[in-house]
Amino acid sequence: MATANKNLSDYDKATIPNAKDFRFGIVVSEWNDTITEGLFQGAYHALIDNNVSPENIKTWHVPGSFELIYGSKKMQEQLVDAVIAIGSVIQGETKHFDFVCEGVAQGIKDLNVLHDTPVIFCVLTDNTMQQAIDRSGGKHGNKGTEAAIAAIKMAFLRKNS
Repeated sequence: MATANKNLSDYDKATIPNAKDFRFGIVVSEWNDTITEGLFQGAYHALIDNNVSPENIKTWHVPGSFELIYGSKKMQEQLVDAVIAIGSVIQGETKHFDFVCEGVAQGIKDLNVLHDTPVIFCVLTDNTMQQAIDRSGGKHGNKGTEAAIAAIKMAFLRKNS
């Protein structure tokens, strides 16, 4: 979680398992694409920074955050070691925000419970566009970077458990 005391992009590279032999899937929502593209860039560059070769990163785009569930399920079938689901939902004037956020969170949780390949929840659920900007490469860092590090750690756990 981003706070004044924690930047989403900060990690100690010495504590990250070697990821050179892992394969990752990234599923990116096209909705709020300026935000999701920033999150994707953060995730992609963190994976590369931790020795993942570009050919071991498979990326798919889906129309919106709700579609991340199906996209992530299909990505799990691609023989990847972990999946990163990237989306952005910003509060509007209706309850749609609540339904989408809850559905996506539960769907990603279900994929983690039902299948062996971890899916990392990198979906911003912000009240304002500014909050999303701040967490997709702005003053609080990049949630995509944090998600990539989580994906590496979970791929390592999966391999060694």
